[in-house]
Amino acid sequence: MLSTWIFAVSSTPKTIDWNVSVCLVMILCNLFALILGRYFIQKPGQGPALPVPKAEVWGTFGVPELLATTSLGHILGAGIILGLANAGVL
Repeated sequence: MLSTWIFAVSSTPKTIDWNVSVCLVMILCNLFALILGRYFIQKPGQGPALPVPKAEVWGTFGVPELLATTSLGHILGAGIILGLANAGVL
């Protein structure tokens, strides 16, 4: 029983090391999620505004929207990076 558990722990697959390709995939996934959030968030501007000036096209895009969209972008990015690494593309 114990040897099976040790084997299961020692045979975990390796993840890909960070490189420029991984960085580009994550940036593109976050940009994609930001664009989705800009058009699909139904009630923007309910929380605090961003502390930096933003373009007029972003309107009332605030801190909650930024956190939500970049969280989604990181989830998408992690999945895509793992999938592409497993397929041998990255």
